[in-house]
Amino acid sequence: METLTGMERTHHCGELRISHVGTEVKLAGWVSRRRDHGGLIFVDMRDRSGLLQIVFDGSTAGLDFSKAETLRNEFVIGVRGKVRARSEDTINPKMATGEVEVLVEELRVLNKAKTPPFYIQDGVDVDEMVRLRYRYLDLRRPEMQKNIILRHRVAKIMRDYLDENGFLEIETPMLCRSTPEGARDFLVPSRLNPGQFYALPQSPQIFKQLLMVSGFEKYFQIVRCFRDEDLRADRQPEFTQLDIETSFLNQDQILTIMEGLIKKIFETTLDVKVETPFLRMSWDEAMTRFGSDKPDMRFGMELQDISEFVKGSDFKVFNSVLEHGGQVKVIRVDDYANIPRRELDGLVEYVKIYGAKGLAWIQYTEEGVKSPFKKFYSDETFEQIKQATGCKTGDLLLVVGDKASVVAQALGELRLEMARRRNLIDPDKLCFLWVVDFPMFEYVEEDKRYKAMHHPFTAPREEDIPLLLTDPEKVKANAYDIVLNGCEVGGGSLRIYQRDVQEKVFEAIGLTPEEAYSKFGFLMDAFEYGTPPHGGIAFGLDRLIMLMAKRKSIRDVIPFPKTQSAVDQMSHAPNEVEEKQLRELYIKTTVKKK
Repeated sequence: METLTGMERTHHCGELRISHVGTEVKLAGWVSRRRDHGGLIFVDMRDRSGLLQIVFDGSTAGLDFSKAETLRNEFVIGVRGKVRARSEDTINPKMATGEVEVLVEELRVLNKAKTPPFYIQDGVDVDEMVRLRYRYLDLRRPEMQKNIILRHRVAKIMRDYLDENGFLEIETPMLCRSTPEGARDFLVPSRLNPGQFYALPQSPQIFKQLLMVSGFEKYFQIVRCFRDEDLRADRQPEFTQLDIETSFLNQDQILTIMEGLIKKIFETTLDVKVETPFLRMSWDEAMTRFGSDKPDMRFGMELQDISEFVKGSDFKVFNSVLEHGGQVKVIRVDDYANIPRRELDGLVEYVKIYGAKGLAWIQYTEEGVKSPFKKFYSDETFEQIKQATGCKTGDLLLVVGDKASVVAQALGELRLEMARRRNLIDPDKLCFLWVVDFPMFEYVEEDKRYKAMHHPFTAPREEDIPLLLTDPEKVKANAYDIVLNGCEVGGGSLRIYQRDVQEKVFEAIGLTPEEAYSKFGFLMDAFEYGTPPHGGIAFGLDRLIMLMAKRKSIRDVIPFPKTQSAVDQMSHAPNEVEEKQLRELYIKTTVKKK
């Protein structure tokens, strides 16, 4: 193996064009593919910038031609040569550098490589666990590098835009006090304070509010956050968010600044037009129309209430639901009255996943109405439902009757599933939406108490403050989520900045004054020293990049992610530690070593 000394790179593979013909260049990178044509050897050479064809001519390359014959995929090489135009019949329009090639005059093999466990190319068909085990190879693939480069560009735009708008990037602590009011904390034992623990931050929420108390007015941070929760395709135990807080701005002003940020990101990196202002919709409307607080607006199929048409009949199922304060709603699937019965049976099982006891339907066919509850209602009733829901002959109505929360979740998820099956979702369409006026609290049946829907520092609407302790279910929050194509990519709120209001909110979620002060006393004390009105938002950077890159998992846009069991397949973290380390931390474990 040789060194690069004296042949340091002067150009990148992917940047060479027809204008470089005749230029002597020095390149360094990996062998992506090698083709031996006897007296000519062609190599596709790859670096971060892209691919380039280099050529070894046996009649001119001398000893370097013999070295070229030994090249294999993923060898690291350095070459010196001249750029020349490809002949017209060999131009490769699929490569950015497809009009040129480099005739190599000198080759250095900088490092050899074993045969990789999978091809270093886009669209590789290999188990994800293998890709994660060899993540350093997976990240060499062009599509993965493209994702990470996109992530860098988005982060840079965020910093530049916020700087231009007067925000300061300020770091907050990674070792914090544990305040278990949401997801589980990751705990860190303190050697210097035996028996005590830090928590890794689930977000910098309290610290960014304290920065507002400190007078910095506009703060941001691209920050790592940690939550010990069950994982899925769009969650990781450690994740990155753009965290923002600002003083003296109202909700409309905050949302307008954030729309400008999103517009800048998408138009700069993806070259797509983003129209502002974004649509705004109340939480109540979103749940009523779509059964979700993060509705996908790229297609219709809204939930429609048919309770008034089916009440008071001999059909006990609907009657019981309505008598107990429930509702009967439908979604309309156009031109699908001929749905196969086996698919209907499958949909019945599908909605049960989301709490529904069952699923009914109405098929408006050429032969007439088909429905499992047809005998309980008149033809006139089915015609009224048809008119009210905008149905035509050939359409299908899928029906769920239950309490409102179950109907919303079951039909909301069924709406998405039917859109996927019917190919109603345009993958290139961008639909941004602000969902506002969230409920302040939600009731947790197993705990028999209320909890904050966002977090307990969210400000209630001023007119609802008198209801905090008397009728918490009616209290609306000054909270807002930004939704893109059915995914929540950011969320925030105006914050409580008065101690007496904060104390009432803590009381509403079941914290005694002693508990509240023990957990959040330093924040409540700060509120007594001239705290300005403030609010903010946090964007999930991983999820945003995932949507921009059109990937199905955030693992594809995080350099070194964890699996769904929170394991790093490459470094084998978490791992057991030595007894000595545990003793230093005053920790004993009852788990037997494997």
